[in-house]
Amino acid sequence: MESAIPFIILAVLLVAVALSAIRIVPQARAYNIERFGRYIRTLDPGLNFIIPGVDRVNTKFDLREQVFSSRPQPVITEDNLVVNIDTVLYYQITQPKAAAYEVANYIQAIDQLTVTTLRNVIGSMDLEKTLTSREEINTRLRGVLDETTGKWGIRINRVEIKAIDPPPTIKEAMEKQMRADRDKRAAILHAEGERQSRILKAEGARQQAILEAQGDQQAAILRADGEAKAIERVFQAVHANNADAKLLAYKYLETLPSLAEGEGNTFWVIPGELTEAVKNVSHAFAGEAAGTAPSTTKERSEEDAEGPAQITGPDPAQSSASAQAAAEAAEAAERAVADARDDVRRAGARMGGTPEPRQSE
Repeated sequence: MESAIPFIILAVLLVAVALSAIRIVPQARAYNIERFGRYIRTLDPGLNFIIPGVDRVNTKFDLREQVFSSRPQPVITEDNLVVNIDTVLYYQITQPKAAAYEVANYIQAIDQLTVTTLRNVIGSMDLEKTLTSREEINTRLRGVLDETTGKWGIRINRVEIKAIDPPPTIKEAMEKQMRADRDKRAAILHAEGERQSRILKAEGARQQAILEAQGDQQAAILRADGEAKAIERVFQAVHANNADAKLLAYKYLETLPSLAEGEGNTFWVIPGELTEAVKNVSHAFAGEAAGTAPSTTKERSEEDAEGPAQITGPDPAQSSASAQAAAEAAEAAERAVADARDDVRRAGARMGGTPEPRQSE
């Protein structure tokens, strides 16, 4: 049992040595190996073997893209204004050996190089250009940093300016200026809107007036055409039926009351043709009554044919009948005239006054 103890110790030592010779490197990692203090090789991801007690791992690097955010740095612009600029770097280690042996602290070196380059770039710009030229600043920073860090085994993928903070007084002045510009644009837009609104309203009113005038014109033309056709048809009907003086005089008297209708007819003068119309009606009715009496000439001719002529006077009954018919016709005409005058008087009273109709001689 005691003789087996040395073998057990030896086996344990062999196992420890074997384990110390094995190095497992994770994915996207890189280990720099030194032998007796001198760089030998870089272990790739996976299972690797080294000589225990001779080789050792000096540095371990993460090969993934990394982010470095610098603190706000005061930078003076071309117009002598101090602004604080905060930058963000995206970098990646491409050569672990150069990153370990070409620079002592690559993070600090990148930070200081960024500040120096940023001051050189911003120093050639004024404040307004600095605030509006971020893309140009990023491009220039990346070009300088990538060129310098290339020998360190580091690649700068992106450089972004996170914030540019001018002094508080400058901020206040800029806010006032922006507020004034916004108020100015708002006033201009409001005035332009009012102008367009008035123009559109005027054009709408003009178009409406034109359309209404065209409608009134068409309506007046149609009414005039209708009245012309109606007058033409009445004229043709009157001439076709050969109207006599009796009908025309009666229609004249029948039309007189309608002349008083209307809002502005407060005073009327009876035309002088009314007397002629009344005479025509009277003579017409008298003529009809006379036409009904027998002709003495005709009786005389008949008597001559039969025998000796006998002189006879007019029949009293027939003469009285003719006179009565003429009197009735005249009375009817006078009543028609009186009715026409009453109609004119009533029409004038409806219009706001009681003017006495006046007959012209």
